Amino acid sequence: MEAQNDLKNALISGTIVGIATAITGALCAVVGHRNPITPMNAVSHIVWGKKALWQDKISLKYSGTGALLHYFSAIWWAYIYEHWLGKEAEKRGIAKGLQNGAAVSAIAYVTDYHLIPKRLSPGIETRLPKYSLWVIFGTIALTLPLRGLIEKYRHK
Repeated sequence: MEAQNDLKNALISGTIVGIATAITGALCAVVGHRNPITPMNAVSHIVWGKKALWQDKISLKYSGTGALLHYFSAIWWAYIYEHWLGKEAEKRGIAKGLQNGAAVSAIAYVTDYHLIPKRLSPGIETRLPKYSLWVIFGTIALTLPLRGLIEKYRHK
């Protein structure tokens, strides 16, 4: 039963994280004078290879694949957060939620850019200004605890 609850919470949290980071990536692209779809297309390099990193137009092949991979990744990291740290954050409040969100975001960064093969990394860094990874992983840290914090304070 607990695993089902963690999965349900991860679907909610992951959806929040996925939408927030997709918007953040698109905004970073625009600020860097690039098409806002380029970061999502870049993610699809996991399936389509290096050619996907340089796609500038929206397409089902690159944008759709990138969006699905991005969403499943957001669900994965949200599950990690919800399963191990979410309940503690719900009990202890905003500061603990943000601390735990930052911890999972840092683990995600290290995993994505230092532990797994480059072919499986997000690839967004190829299409965005250098500072963008800080902004995107900061967005992950800030949005992972939202579901639990809303739940905590909704009942007050």
